[in-house]
Amino acid sequence: MKIYKAKDYNDMSRKAANLISAQIIMKPDCVLGLATGSSPIGTYKQLIEWYNKGDLDFAQVTSVNLDEYRGLPRDNDQSYYYFMQENLFKHVNIDPAHTFVPDGTIADAEEACRSYNEIIRSVGGIDLQLLGLGRNGHIGFNEPDEAFEKETHCVNLTQSTIDANARFFATRDEVPTQAYTMGIKTIMSAKKILVVVSGEDKADAVQKAFFGPITPHVPGSVLQLHPDVTLVADEAALSKCVL
Repeated sequence: MKIYKAKDYNDMSRKAANLISAQIIMKPDCVLGLATGSSPIGTYKQLIEWYNKGDLDFAQVTSVNLDEYRGLPRDNDQSYYYFMQENLFKHVNIDPAHTFVPDGTIADAEEACRSYNEIIRSVGGIDLQLLGLGRNGHIGFNEPDEAFEKETHCVNLTQSTIDANARFFATRDEVPTQAYTMGIKTIMSAKKILVVVSGEDKADAVQKAFFGPITPHVPGSVLQLHPDVTLVADEAALSKCVL
């Protein structure tokens, strides 16, 4: 595992964007696994800036997103489909037909997960998977559990995750309690994994995930078993780690 210490969020975002841009330049038709939430927003902004300068070309890139809230339509401004449009896709020349996000409107959870697993297989797997890390150690929406989930599945969100997401919704009652998410097997099948983490509130999670025992109670800890993981974190997020 490679660890890059960044000074702050902006430095973290630039370092992460450098790694993603290198992947696109080395393999223009690469498959990127993308994440949502506050952690990657700065990274996407940097990629858009370089695209606007003519340094990046997304024309051949395919993307598959980690997760989506169950029950939210795609035009809901809190859906991850909407998030990706606003924060990356509509600002670069990526082909909309080559961007994939789980469909939260499919009521049949088994069908929704089967369909997304087939999409991931059909694009040939993921070259580089971008991840954030939740305060409870979750990656994607793989919450602490008794076992590592294998492929795309429907998950009941923990109270801590619901609480963290509540700030994005008008009322707490609107916060989704379930999501469709890539499973650990799918994430671990990516050729490369890039994790971005910022802030002192994530310091415990970083220490447990990358320096503690491997356990499904800290889902991110499984990344210790992957042969090509890069962690880009700021000083605050790494404050409880001995490097």
